[in-house]
Amino acid sequence: MNREDIAAVLDKPISRELLASSIPARLAYTGIDGAPRVVPIGFRWTGEHLLMATVPNAAKVRSLRENPRVALTVDTQDQWPPRALLIRGAAAVRLVAGVPDSYVEASRKLVPAEHFAGWEQGVRALYDEMVLITVEPDWAKLLDFETTIPAAVQELVLARRDEG
Repeated sequence: MNREDIAAVLDKPISRELLASSIPARLAYTGIDGAPRVVPIGFRWTGEHLLMATVPNAAKVRSLRENPRVALTVDTQDQWPPRALLIRGAAAVRLVAGVPDSYVEASRKLVPAEHFAGWEQGVRALYDEMVLITVEPDWAKLLDFETTIPAAVQELVLARRDEG
């Protein structure tokens, strides 16, 4: 998928809404043992990259260094029609001192405002360093089930229409 097509998908109003929402991403990657893994993770969208952070000894860090290919989903579960933003890319991992600002900003979407100051103070006291995970999308698709549906469903719809 070329950059313009990816940018067009990520710039759709529903995509922008999902990327700005408090919904955690579901990060899929391949574990060291070759088995698939999926973990919920807070993220920040910069307009070009998804930024996530984790502890240096997290299993995903070693796995991503070995195989950086990832898939992410940001999706709704409590509305109709469902919405799902699907993204694929390669993850870059970098050890950073302290707590990255992007981690704090991503967490602002998840931690209730009345608890945020205490949460931030605790996080900054806990972590001397973190690993920043950066994903630049190289593929993206929005499924809003109004204007876009999964390709396999679309093929079935077209086949039924051709039969009738």
